[in-house]
Amino acid sequence: MKLPRWTVYPALATLAVFSVGALPRPVEPIDSGAALAARGASPVAAAETKHKRVIVLGIDGLDPDILQEVVARYPERMRHFAQLMEEGNLAPLGTSYPPQSPVAWSNFITGRNPGGHGIYDFIHRNPVTRTPVPGSVKEVHGSQIDLWNEWKFPIGGDTPSNRSGKSFWQILRDNGVPADVWRMPANFPVEASDGVSFPGMMTPALDSAYGTYTIYATDPPVDTQRSGGRYQPVSIDRSGVIRTALKGPPNAFKQKDPPASVPLTIYVDEQRGGAAVEIGDQHVVLSEGEWSDFIQANFEMLPMGASSVSGIVRFYLRSLSPFELYCSPVNIDPTNPVAPVSEPVSASAVLKEAIGWYYTQGMAEEVNALKDEALNEREFMHQSRLIYDQRVRMMDHALDLYLSDDDGGLFFFYYSTVDLCCHMLWHVGDDEHPHHPAVAELADESSTEWTHREDSKWRETVADLYMLMDPVLGRLRERISEDDVLMVMSDHGFAPWHRKFSLNTWLYEEGYLVLKEGRDKEQPGGPKVYAFTGEASAVDWTRTKAYAMGFNGLYLNLAGRELDDPATTDVDESGIVQPGAEADALLAELKAKLEGIRDPKGGAQVVLSADLARDIYRGERVSEAPDILVGYNTGYGNSDASSTGRIPNAVLDDNDGGTFNGNHLMSPRVVAGTLLTNGRVRAGDHALEDLTVEILKQYGIAAPSGMDGEPVLE
Repeated sequence: MKLPRWTVYPALATLAVFSVGALPRPVEPIDSGAALAARGASPVAAAETKHKRVIVLGIDGLDPDILQEVVARYPERMRHFAQLMEEGNLAPLGTSYPPQSPVAWSNFITGRNPGGHGIYDFIHRNPVTRTPVPGSVKEVHGSQIDLWNEWKFPIGGDTPSNRSGKSFWQILRDNGVPADVWRMPANFPVEASDGVSFPGMMTPALDSAYGTYTIYATDPPVDTQRSGGRYQPVSIDRSGVIRTALKGPPNAFKQKDPPASVPLTIYVDEQRGGAAVEIGDQHVVLSEGEWSDFIQANFEMLPMGASSVSGIVRFYLRSLSPFELYCSPVNIDPTNPVAPVSEPVSASAVLKEAIGWYYTQGMAEEVNALKDEALNEREFMHQSRLIYDQRVRMMDHALDLYLSDDDGGLFFFYYSTVDLCCHMLWHVGDDEHPHHPAVAELADESSTEWTHREDSKWRETVADLYMLMDPVLGRLRERISEDDVLMVMSDHGFAPWHRKFSLNTWLYEEGYLVLKEGRDKEQPGGPKVYAFTGEASAVDWTRTKAYAMGFNGLYLNLAGRELDDPATTDVDESGIVQPGAEADALLAELKAKLEGIRDPKGGAQVVLSADLARDIYRGERVSEAPDILVGYNTGYGNSDASSTGRIPNAVLDDNDGGTFNGNHLMSPRVVAGTLLTNGRVRAGDHALEDLTVEILKQYGIAAPSGMDGEPVLE
């Protein structure tokens, strides 16, 4: 997925360059409510405010069943959750279909189902090329004027949000109610409120949509390109110096948009056990096994300093011999953002002054490097802890702002820790997981350094992640009034992912997806096989009836909707399934077959439900949805390869590494979210959209036309 063009070149000539020296500084560990409370005399909620205070703590991936188990096992470390559960209500919260974060948070943001807001998956498909495209933004292609030599001038091009429906904080603003919205997923490009608004998940890094890490290594692997990053081969000269470069954002002023770069110099001192990293006039000094703070990097886009873009990076010295230095993705500089990472724009710089440098990248936890085995589990969890500690400081600052204003209104704050760490460390505590043998030794080793809990083991990581949230809740409750409305919520729950199901391979073997003459599905050790049109495609679209794209989506090759690719003049790839009776019969057949699949290894039902989009969605954008939403049973999910249009070798395979090992991309029935409140929850089932309607109701605002929810609280 490419970085939005408009984040690279608009108004480059007006961007100032900030140079702030940055040396490593210790990050304060946060391990108890007492530690949080010791931060000083901060404001507490005013007794009288113009508007009621409604506080929403969003914890991505918080599962109601796991929460209850952890509270029961560790009551002394979950006392704030236990107290809130005793005072109010803990209830399962219906998630989105499919239960993917950008879909679920869009449900909450708009109070609409995907048929209304148009976000159906992390990955959508281009109906002409069948290639994967981002689900959360639209692609608006620009043009260019060719100049001299390698230079050009870009014109137009943008990636606006693909989401329909007004956000609840904009509705509040229209009605004169302030709202502070911190790190809201699917809020990029960032939408303003009457207060401050910060985006979270789906906010790009400066170098790419999800961020690209770099490992500078004297002994890199043969394959230096990895799915989420790269190894950069380097050599140390006789004086102990490495001279290399840091790649940054694509330069839209050059032909083919090559990445801009800045010189990077590393001074290695094995005798003293450290290295100094220098970019421009800034440097950090690291010992082996140490993380740096962020430093700025200024990327020149036009000659002689005519325009430049500022980013921030941080480093981790993995090893001195052989030398390995991790460099984070290049994050947007909050003090000089090339694209706003807050509203008002100045709020991101104010936050930096208050808490220090921070990740602006949406998914900051380095899941890609762990998937690629460029970092190990301990290193990943250490980096995730740095992010958690940073978010605690951020929340404290956010509360200072919110509580110092007697206008009141809404406060929302988001944590990603539980979700992303459960994705990556689930197998450590799951003895039945196919990938558990790879971490069996780690499972019984001490994790005290990370948890600050005596005698903790890595196999208890999931429970410890929940315990990490308890002091956060305690700090929040300590600072707000008993009369304030408090809601703790999550977008979905969590489950193990033991077996990978490749939907495209199943469609191929069942005869719905047909390959060209002489082509076959992927073979072990062989090349990747894609279902796209164009030269790379292995699919015969003149005979193919259905294909898969995204983590839960199945599309018919529908006439009038799936279109011919004009780049391939020798074949017409237009859809062949006729709308109406033919399509209806095919959908019914596919649904029955999918729900009848049993795993030969144990006999479990693989697909819990295969639901037709027209049966579960409503709204003006239902026609854009996948035709069938495949809801996997607990323990199962679509393979990463199949989700991007590939046709892997096996229909079912063990999930033995290189991807998530805990997951929620399943049927909504097995990964419900959490609602915990100090109010009384109405009887019956409730969903994310209901919370949106409830927030508006708290301020006497009727739900606008198109919202799906009902009030939650009595």
